[in-house]
Amino acid sequence: MGDGPGQRDTAGAPGRSATVGEAERFARAALTRVLEPGDERGGRWLGEFGAQELLARLTAPDPDATGLPGAGPRRFESYRTRAAAADPHRDLTAIAAAGGRFICPGDGEWPTQLDDLGAARPVGLWVRGRSDLRKWALRSVAVVGARACTPYGAHMAAALGSGLAERGWVVVSGAAFGIDGAVHRGALAAGGATVAVLACGVDVVYPRGHAELIGRIVEQGLVIGELPPGDHPTRSRFVLRNRVIAALTRGTVVVEAEYRSGSLVTARAALRLGRYTMGVPGPATSGLSAGVHELLRGEGVLVTDADEVAELIGEIGDLAPARRGPVLPRDLLDPVSKLLLEALPARGAVDSGHLARGAGTTTDEALGRLYELHALGFVERLGDGWQLTRQANRGTKARRGGS
Repeated sequence: MGDGPGQRDTAGAPGRSATVGEAERFARAALTRVLEPGDERGGRWLGEFGAQELLARLTAPDPDATGLPGAGPRRFESYRTRAAAADPHRDLTAIAAAGGRFICPGDGEWPTQLDDLGAARPVGLWVRGRSDLRKWALRSVAVVGARACTPYGAHMAAALGSGLAERGWVVVSGAAFGIDGAVHRGALAAGGATVAVLACGVDVVYPRGHAELIGRIVEQGLVIGELPPGDHPTRSRFVLRNRVIAALTRGTVVVEAEYRSGSLVTARAALRLGRYTMGVPGPATSGLSAGVHELLRGEGVLVTDADEVAELIGEIGDLAPARRGPVLPRDLLDPVSKLLLEALPARGAVDSGHLARGAGTTTDEALGRLYELHALGFVERLGDGWQLTRQANRGTKARRGGS
């Protein structure tokens, strides 16, 4: 799914067509150091003034001559302080040195489904990895969950990651410990595509323990984020990062989450955006399953494997296989033979005429079927009557709930 050879454009990505001018890109790169992710007020200013005009207002020598609607003096001064320290040339050089690029709304690689976030849409995205984010996002699904997950949760996440990857889905998560790491590893192990959405600069390894994993994702997939190179995560940035995961994908699957969980924030954001929202059930006694079960009691859809996820979010005809228990020998019998077995008592023998009446058939047909059942080992003849064999009797008791 990677790109072929081509000329490097102003977006810093080989073979991609950029439609955003250099001045607009520089302005947006600078604004990623000014506006926090999800800053809706800043998003409204962007919509009203455009990136270049907004940056000009924030860096004007005479702030009294500019100003921004709805921003008090202290807030405006805070924005101006950040804008004065921003250096888009340095940041764009740093991302290029890390083998990455900065993409903006209007670029050919921009995933337009992020526009559903309205004023909370990212100013731009810093990207590492060779593939085209827009194309990958068209067929993507998010899998998120608890950091302190159980072995069951880690197993389910890895199975979902590998199963979805094998079916051609791009798996998106947050590269955190626990469920995120398991789902990324599952996708990578299957030779599939995965995207990590970070709450820090894409050149920052966080968590440190995932240095190798994030490096593998850069090589085999994509690492993206809203924050400029070198920026570190904060608690609020993790929460706000989740809206990007929800908007980028067709649906979100939650594997293990407590009542108060960032994963549920992602799921609720997906619901608000009209995306599919799914949950993997767990033990009712586990606190790590409580949030998922609460989601499933509402608008979430219960899923247990990649087939069920693909059936929900995939194309028409992308159906999960029919689910049923093991096929038993009696399941293969014709309807009359099944009725004869049901008419036989658990103990004792019954004559063929009595069985024929119980099965709603003639005595002659009943005799013919009884001899077939005898050959198959279900019944045996005792004098003038018929009775269940010991093996068939055990099966009948189980079906009837006997002891």
